[in-house]
Amino acid sequence: MEFIKVSQDHAPHVALIELNRPKELNALNLQLLTELAEALQDLDTNEQVRAIILTGNERAFAAGADIRQLADKNSIDMYKMDLFSLWRKISSVKKPIIAAVSGFALGGGCELAMGCDMIVASETAQFGQPEIKIGVIPGAGGTQRLTKAIGKVKAMELILTGRFIDAEEALSLGLVNSIVPVEVYMKEATKLAQEIASMPPLAVQMAKESINRSFEVSLEEGLYFERKNYNTLYSSEDQKEGMSAFIEKRKPNFKGQ
Repeated sequence: MEFIKVSQDHAPHVALIELNRPKELNALNLQLLTELAEALQDLDTNEQVRAIILTGNERAFAAGADIRQLADKNSIDMYKMDLFSLWRKISSVKKPIIAAVSGFALGGGCELAMGCDMIVASETAQFGQPEIKIGVIPGAGGTQRLTKAIGKVKAMELILTGRFIDAEEALSLGLVNSIVPVEVYMKEATKLAQEIASMPPLAVQMAKESINRSFEVSLEEGLYFERKNYNTLYSSEDQKEGMSAFIEKRKPNFKGQ
């Protein structure tokens, strides 16, 4: 792959995907998004992988869409390009994804980070949806995910002004999980991924699915979905192992079965 790097042995049961367009600050073009969607779907079916870290580099997680690829397009061109089918593939991944963000996470980069399940930020991280400044609006979930993450009035302010926020403000708004020095942000993301990877994989995936469903349905429907997943897990070997280990006061050995 040209624009991403994938390591399936970054840490036990943890895969690492690095965006790799450093000169363009990891701007998201069609090829990069295609490679990313394919890599995530491959890792999603790999039984050895239980958690995924997505990152860029210290200067930029991703500085937005590749405007040079989009500037001369019309609406029919955009329809045929079908960029958003790739974003749907990315958001359909069942395994937990942690965004390790340093530097710029702007426009599509901010949307990509929010499309992950957790965000570990370095002190240099900056987030924003500046699309308004070039005559468009966020198109890969920014108006929806940012609003759900930080509330209507703040999302309205950031999207309508295009203002960037730093890591401290992102943390205060509930957009990121933690802030650490830039020297250790990957170490912190790996630590979180390893902790999650040590848990029973099926339960992790069903918990992620249930949490995400809460944003899409009524409370009653969400509770029904949660109960269904809860009951389903009683057919898993990991449930038997987890409860037996608890009773026997030993460390469980989860196998994802």
